[in-house]
Amino acid sequence: MDFTAIIEIVGMVLDAAGVVVIVIGVVAATWSALLVLVRRSGPVYAPFRRFLGRSILVGLEILVAADIIRTVAITPTLESVAVLAAIVLIRTVLSFSLELEITGRWPWQKAAGGVAADAPIHEQ
Repeated sequence: MDFTAIIEIVGMVLDAAGVVVIVIGVVAATWSALLVLVRRSGPVYAPFRRFLGRSILVGLEILVAADIIRTVAITPTLESVAVLAAIVLIRTVLSFSLELEITGRWPWQKAAGGVAADAPIHEQ
């Protein structure tokens, strides 16, 4: 097995992982929303959107990684890099749009209280 074949397999595995993350996110978000709906324990739509949006964001990040690995390692031609740039640009715009929809602010903006939006939350 040569290097190109190994990289293709790695790219396919990462593609599959990205799709699996999105599918599991859809199933888990739906299941969670159904439980909340049946128990009537709170709002359904906003938590469902946040859960689903985050799952899609993680899946998109994995898919971008797969595209980068395949393009840089296998076919680093000007045309393939241009296609990769377009794919990454589209997915980045999607990611930013999803982040804005989920949190109500851009990824680089700080949350209320001066804490970065992606800063870890430590419970006391």
